[in-house]
Amino acid sequence: SPSSDIKADLRDVYMSSAQELEVKNRLALVVHFPFRVWKTVRKIQGRLIRELEKKFNKKHVVFVANRTILDKNFRRKGLQVRPRSRTLTSVHESILEDVVGPTEIFGKRTRIGVDGSKLLKVILDPKDKDKENVENKLATFSAVYKKLTNKEAVFTFPEA
Repeated sequence: SPSSDIKADLRDVYMSSAQELEVKNRLALVVHFPFRVWKTVRKIQGRLIRELEKKFNKKHVVFVANRTILDKNFRRKGLQVRPRSRTLTSVHESILEDVVGPTEIFGKRTRIGVDGSKLLKVILDPKDKDKENVENKLATFSAVYKKLTNKEAVFTFPEA
């Protein structure tokens, strides 16, 4: 069975938490992984999501790594410098990439409305359009990203 291929990779992978989220009268499962094991999770993400969606009868499953955001006064924590990977912007960018995985982000546009509201338009890789019902998950991606970062985002595929 295909799950036995994953077994070897899953040996050192563990989750830190999982939460359910309602998206258009359907449940999505957001699974959080510690950042340390994230590299391993990325390798088997596609297969693991497929297996979990089978197990949780067609719930959309989204994987996210736990990342730390350090605010402007990070020196209180006894740190000299704040690494770029710990800034709010950087963490939100990374979360965006986590949420859409295993597909890739092809392009980004920021639409600023007349009222000053920002809308992030995320264009996904066209070669993944037919793969594993990514098309149906676009609303889920938006809802999960909104829940985690409090920012609006719309996911689309480029028009041919």
